[in-house]
Amino acid sequence: MQNNFTDTFKHKGMRKQLIDELRKKGIKDERILDAFNSVPRHFFLDLVFQEQAYSNMPFQIGAGQTISHPYTVAFQTELMNFKKGDKILEIGTGSGYQTCILCEMGAKVFSIERQRELYRKVKTIIHHFNYNPRLSFGDGYKGLPAFAPFDYILVTCGAPFIPPALVEQLKVGGKLVIPLGEGNIQKMIVLTRTSENSEDVKDYGDFSFVPMLENKVL
Repeated sequence: MQNNFTDTFKHKGMRKQLIDELRKKGIKDERILDAFNSVPRHFFLDLVFQEQAYSNMPFQIGAGQTISHPYTVAFQTELMNFKKGDKILEIGTGSGYQTCILCEMGAKVFSIERQRELYRKVKTIIHHFNYNPRLSFGDGYKGLPAFAPFDYILVTCGAPFIPPALVEQLKVGGKLVIPLGEGNIQKMIVLTRTSENSEDVKDYGDFSFVPMLENKVL
């Protein structure tokens, strides 16, 4: 990725406009909006996209993957409603933008990426911010059982089904936020583990994500 870590007054002004747009779209948690202000989105994009970095749109980041709409990142983050110090497992590190938003908000982040190209690339930018998430290369369907249980699990790609391993790695009372469904449109699902053997599931509407591929690391 051709990039540099220069944050100009113009970038900061565009960030303020994006935050105003997110507010109008219904994002209420000021911690999230503060994190969006503190983590420059253009750092995560190729230089060719930097003029559009604060538009509410996705961009290609390599390996056939995208950085999600800012609204989608904010919406998924707000659905978790986590506290500082909570353990979050992120499935799909991608560009690292969502990872850094969670770190900026004080979460203890574990993130897994199946694309080797992205796994290697993301370390540089996360190091720039001095965040310290635990990054792993592997199959998101399997999660990270060695570090379970988690307070929250956030899936940042469209899953054809809810992986049983992820439910098992949630603590009782924990939440799994996952875009569920095949094809171009998924339902944003929040699964709350209410006991060792039961879950409550709620639907928060339609979104579009790249697919979560099973049994495959690249």
